[in-house]
Amino acid sequence: MNSFYSKEELKKIGFKAVGNNVLVSKKCSIYGAQYISIGNNVRIDDFCILSGRIQFGNNIHIAAGVMLFGGEYGIVLEDYVGISSRCAVYAVNDDYSGEALTNPTIPEKYRNVTGGTVIFEKHSLVGSGCTVLPDVTVKEGTSIGSMSLVNKTLDEWGIYLGIPCRRVKDRSKHLLELEKEMINLSNQ
Repeated sequence: MNSFYSKEELKKIGFKAVGNNVLVSKKCSIYGAQYISIGNNVRIDDFCILSGRIQFGNNIHIAAGVMLFGGEYGIVLEDYVGISSRCAVYAVNDDYSGEALTNPTIPEKYRNVTGGTVIFEKHSLVGSGCTVLPDVTVKEGTSIGSMSLVNKTLDEWGIYLGIPCRRVKDRSKHLLELEKEMINLSNQ
């Protein structure tokens, strides 16, 4: 028994686009498939939630239990992004100040939903149990340590951790050489 949808089953779900070599778990919950595009070589594991506008690039892994709430603002995952288990990414947020009511059962006129696009640039990596808030860009090559809170844009090629996360050191760019080698070998 295969726990991933077949290519034909993925087409029937109604995604905006689906590339080649895409593995999406049959235990993944998908809301608004028509707003979700998936590139090549993407794997999305069990118990994930995909909701709203989400754009997956190529060579991406989304581990078990990841929640991506794109809403109308959207989440963009560029090539070679990895998000580890139990992470939550929010492009939308309720107003918790007490000035508005919260949750989706409330009519819109009584709510104050805000947000902003969340972007994971090429080669960014998110450790287990992280939370990423709206209107954040995780710049190219950035790595986020487990259990961190990302509430602002992170500079490129850094290693960040903590609540809220802060840069603790630089990340090696050696993986760019590995990427070139892998691409060259696959083109032979």
